[in-house]
Amino acid sequence: MKTHRTISRRALLAGLAIAPAAFSAAAEGLPRMTVTKDPNCGCCTGWVGHLRKAGFTADVVETSEINRLKVRLGVPQDLASCHTAEIGGYVIEGHVPAGAIKRLLAEKPQAKGLAVPGMPVGSPGMEVPGADPDTYEVVLFGPSGQSTFARYHGTWQV
Repeated sequence: MKTHRTISRRALLAGLAIAPAAFSAAAEGLPRMTVTKDPNCGCCTGWVGHLRKAGFTADVVETSEINRLKVRLGVPQDLASCHTAEIGGYVIEGHVPAGAIKRLLAEKPQAKGLAVPGMPVGSPGMEVPGADPDTYEVVLFGPSGQSTFARYHGTWQV
């Protein structure tokens, strides 16, 4: 006996809504990312949304013990921010733009990862309507020290 399954219009539309991001990540060959954040942080959720729009697949882990993860992963205290991610063997600390992460993954420098220290206004997830965006640096860090990887003014690279 054959059974037929039907799908609701709502389920179909929901599936179609997430399909472009999934296909984009696969097409670009982007590895899956794990983002660890405090459960009460809204700007972290905004940053994850920015990543997903850029084609990343991001799993989110919420914990109030995020500082232990930062120490275990070797994030320098002066580069700390509100969330920490892991992707392709790298650590991503704070509101790093998706474009900088894609560049990191393409260039594969010998480093621990990238960081945007603090929470600069205008960085992904830190957009504040009516406020002028900050100019900020994305810092490449690792055993050989720290260097500027990119400079941004809001979401635009300078």
